Amino acid sequence: MGTFSIWHWLIVLAVVLLLFGGGGKIPKLMKDVGSGINAFKKGLKDEEKKKAGDEGGDEAPKAIEGETTTASASESESESQSQDRKAANG
Repeated sequence: MGTFSIWHWLIVLAVVLLLFGGGGKIPKLMKDVGSGINAFKKGLKDEEKKKAGDEGGDEAPKAIEGETTTASASESESESQSQDRKAANG
């Protein structure tokens, strides 16, 4: 009967926490845990919404009128240079 069971140690630990930690510490801790869980769930929902929005965006990006993309501009330059070389070579 010299050793205590785990339940005795848990009760002693709870009493010590209440005495030295104050009565407000445990509810504050549980509130923080709950708000952390809620933030995690909200983040998951936001991520699912982003994925759902990205799935519909399989279209190619559209260029703004009056602007050319660098890829199309460089392609047209290389085509004109190759045509100039062909004309110079014969």
